[in-house]
Parts: sequence; C-alpha cells; structure tokens
Amino acid sequence: MSQTPLLGRQGWFSMSDYIGTYEPGQTAASGGFAWYASMPAGVNDWLLPLLNQQTDMFGHSLTQIMLHVIFYVVLMTVGSMVFAKFWIDTTNMGTKDVAKQIERTGMQIPGFRKNPKVLEKILENYIPPVTYFSGAFVGLLAAGADLLGTVGNATGTGLLLAVGIILRTYEQIQKEQAMEMHPMLRQFFGAE
Repeated sequence: MSQTPLLGRQGWFSMSDYIGTYEPGQTAASGGFAWYASMPAGVNDWLLPLLNQQTDMFGHSLTQIMLHVIFYVVLMTVGSMVFAKFWIDTTNMGTKDVAKQIERTGMQIPGFRKNPKVLEKILENYIPPVTYFSGAFVGLLAAGADLLGTVGNATGTGLLLAVGIILRTYEQIQKEQAMEMHPMLRQFFGAE
C-alpha cells in the first residue's frame, strides 16, 4: 500500500505541524503555534542567533526568530490588557461601580449634575484608558523580563508576583509599626 501525500507521519489531515511540534526528548515546542507562543529562554534563544546571523538550535530562520519574539511580546501585552479589563470588571472597579460608590459617599464633581450617569460618563474618559495602559505596561514588563532571562531563570510573571508580594508585606509591616507608634491610628484602622 503506497503512502499518499496527505498521509504523513501524524496521520490523515494532521494539524500538528501548525499547532505545535516537539523534537524527541525535548519539553519545549520546536515549531508551529506552540513555538511562536512559547517564552523565549533568554538572550541565548533569540538575541545571539540574530547577532551572529545564524539559525537557532531547531533550525529556524532569522525571520522566524524575529516573528517568534514579536508574537510573544504582542501575545503577552494583549493578554495582560484583557486580564486587566477582566480584573477591573470583576472587582467592582469599573466605571459604573466607581460612579455608584462616589454617589453613595455623597461626593460630586463641581459644575456637573449629581447623577451617576453623568459621573459614569466622566469616569469613562479615565478608567478604561488607565486600565489598558497599565495592563499593556505590565505585559511588556513581563515579556521583557522573559526575553532577557531573569536571574534564577524566573519568568517575568513570576518576578512581578514576587515583587508584588514583597511590597504588600512591606506595607503591612509599615502599617503595623505605625499603629504601635501612634495609638490613635489603631482606632482609625479598626484594630481595636
């Protein structure tokens, strides 16, 4: 029985070449969408092949390596922007929720009617752009750390999480020290 061109090593109409391929014994993708979406493993994976004008260890051309880097950075940036929007919407920090919170406190913007819809329209100019900009910045920061290969081979996202946890711990310690030094702050923070 002869093998037809449609029947390759993966079977009839296989999409594995497009979705992702793996070399024997490798845990990282070597081709397809999985390779383009995967994190470059530091400067050895992308910068050195580009500077030396050589292919990488999987035999990708310089154009493919640049597309890999660009696609990864864009994927991280857009993914972070989508997550930022999702986070704002699920934590009641969107324009409608913030407008309702401001309305409940009795605050208003001078020169505008005291109406949640008016306040929401004004906040619409600030909250979504700041959300998307912040999400894009965090995505670029994480992708940049991944591209440079951080110390200890930590990912950019892991690095951001570690810094966030350290900052939150520092703020908590600082708040506790302030409450010990100034007993009136205990009543303000509700510690007593």
